[in-house]
Amino acid sequence: MPPSSDPAIGAEQTLGSDARGFSFALRENQGRLELLALHRPDYGAIWIDWGSAELRRRIAGGRKQLLARALGLAKRPDLEILDATGGLGRDAFTLAALGARVTLLERQPQIAELLADAHRRALADPALAPVAARIELRRGQAAAVLPEGRWDSIYLDPMYPHAGNKTALPQKEMQIFRDLAGADEDADGLLQPALQAARLRVAVKRPLKAPWLAGRKPGVEFRGTQARFDVYITGSSAP
Repeated sequence: MPPSSDPAIGAEQTLGSDARGFSFALRENQGRLELLALHRPDYGAIWIDWGSAELRRRIAGGRKQLLARALGLAKRPDLEILDATGGLGRDAFTLAALGARVTLLERQPQIAELLADAHRRALADPALAPVAARIELRRGQAAAVLPEGRWDSIYLDPMYPHAGNKTALPQKEMQIFRDLAGADEDADGLLQPALQAARLRVAVKRPLKAPWLAGRKPGVEFRGTQARFDVYITGSSAP
C-alpha cells in the first residue's frame, strides 16, 4: 500500500506477513490509531470509537439489556468486572457506562494498541472521560491473568466458532480481527479458571446454536435474537 498524500495521515507501521500471507499495518490518522489489513485492501482501515452512535444506543439500553443482566448489573451496578477477551472494548465501555468498574484485558498486541488509543481519546473527551476512568486496560493472556486476582463477575466473549458449511462472512472488522488473532481455539480452557476467579458469576457470550463453552451447561441462559449469554453462578448472586 503506497503512502498516503494526505498530510493528516501518518506513516504506516507495517507488521510483516505471516505464514498465511496476511499482512497488517498501524497508522495515525486524524488523531486516532487505525489498523489496516494489507491483504484485504478493499476493507479499509478500522479503529475503535467509544463515542459512536451505536455505542450510545447500547448504553441507552440500560441495565435491563441482556449484557447487563448476564453480568449481574441489574441488581448491583457497581460490580468489579473482568472482560477477559477485550476485542473492540464496546461491551466493556457499555458496562462501565452502566456503573461497573471494568478491567479490560486483550492479548493480541495490535488490538491492544487500538484499545489503548481509544482509551486515551476517551479520557481526553469530557463527555466520555467519567466512563473511561472506570476502565483499566491490561495486556496479556487471560489464562495467565485469571489466577492473579478476584472479580465480582467475569465476562468471556471468545471469537465465534466457524459456522460449518455456511458461507456468510462476519462483519469486516471481525473478519480482520479473526485474520489477526485467530479463532480463540483455547477458549474452552478459560472457563474453569474464570469460575475460580469470579466471586459471583461468569457470563459467556455465544452464538445461538454454538455449544456450551468447554461442554459445561450453564446455570442460567439469556437468549437474544443473534446471540445468547450463558451464566455460571459461583456465589450468592441470583439472576
